Amino acid sequence: MKRTALLAGVALALGLAGAAVAQTKVGFVYVGPVGDGGWTYEHNQGRLAVEEEFGDQVETVYVENVAEGPDAERVITQMALQGADLIFTTSFGYMDPTVNVAAKFPDVKFEHATGYKTAPNVSTYSARFYEGRAVQGTIAGMMTESNIIGYIGSYPIPEVIRGINSAYIHAKKVNPDVEFKIVWAYTWFDPAKEADAAKVLIEQGADVILQHTDSTAPLAAAKAAGNVIGFGQASDMAEYKPSPRVSSIIDNWAPYYIQRTRDVMDGTWESQSVWQGIDAGMVEIGEITDTVPEEAKAAALEVMNGIANGEYHPFTGPLNKQDGTPWLAEGEIADDGTLAGMNFYVEGLTGEIPQ
Repeated sequence: MKRTALLAGVALALGLAGAAVAQTKVGFVYVGPVGDGGWTYEHNQGRLAVEEEFGDQVETVYVENVAEGPDAERVITQMALQGADLIFTTSFGYMDPTVNVAAKFPDVKFEHATGYKTAPNVSTYSARFYEGRAVQGTIAGMMTESNIIGYIGSYPIPEVIRGINSAYIHAKKVNPDVEFKIVWAYTWFDPAKEADAAKVLIEQGADVILQHTDSTAPLAAAKAAGNVIGFGQASDMAEYKPSPRVSSIIDNWAPYYIQRTRDVMDGTWESQSVWQGIDAGMVEIGEITDTVPEEAKAAALEVMNGIANGEYHPFTGPLNKQDGTPWLAEGEIADDGTLAGMNFYVEGLTGEIPQ
């Protein structure tokens, strides 16, 4: 009798111990450092939100500064081998490495940010950053005095081209004399290159700098130049408020990361493609500071609110392509397929998109 009770007690203890370690392991692969103040910082805030939401039910791991390409495939493979149940790969260039690794680990769930390739165990997710660019372009067009707006592009991929087009369309709407100058940095995160790009644009007369790169270096360059404004990219970059940072696009990944982790935990995860914007809260507009004149602030908020309530789409015709050929007729709205693969400038932008 005593022996039976003892064995039952041991079994119960082992069962409780087993329950205690049955964590869901969630991995994150980052293209920059978690302290970049921008893109990777916000993804890491999402990871921390997962920890806060689920406590000891989850274990999160991450690797930062992972180069796009073969190195990414190695890191993702290692995460899967180390028992990750769910892996978020957070840069466009991780697309093929993610799909390749997923084929070898069919029981692991993968989530790739900003890509377009899916599989039974691979989802994609992205934010409609171009909606935030419409707000920024409105402010930029109304605040520039030189009528020259500088734009630092990372890589000439559809996501970045969409942003340039959206910002230009909305700057041009409020200021027909506006001109965009674009410098390609060919990096997501390199403070020195980003600062150099900003300085080149400022030397060319730009008094507003927009960026699709991840560090605060362009804002630092704007501050050093004086009389130049800029915007927070991917995170608020609030340390540069009230100027040169006059507003920001904030990527809020936390709700998505929490939901997809919950889906894995309760067995309801399925492959999907998600593209959310201001209305869903994945794209947020940071505080528009008092440096922005009231008229410009009101115009920017009108654009933001129109997008949020579904009454306005940033790509609404009439719009032509750069070579003057018609693209969207009066009142026509761009479809998601065209936006997702955008490889052209709109009419009025100068220069060629690098191939």
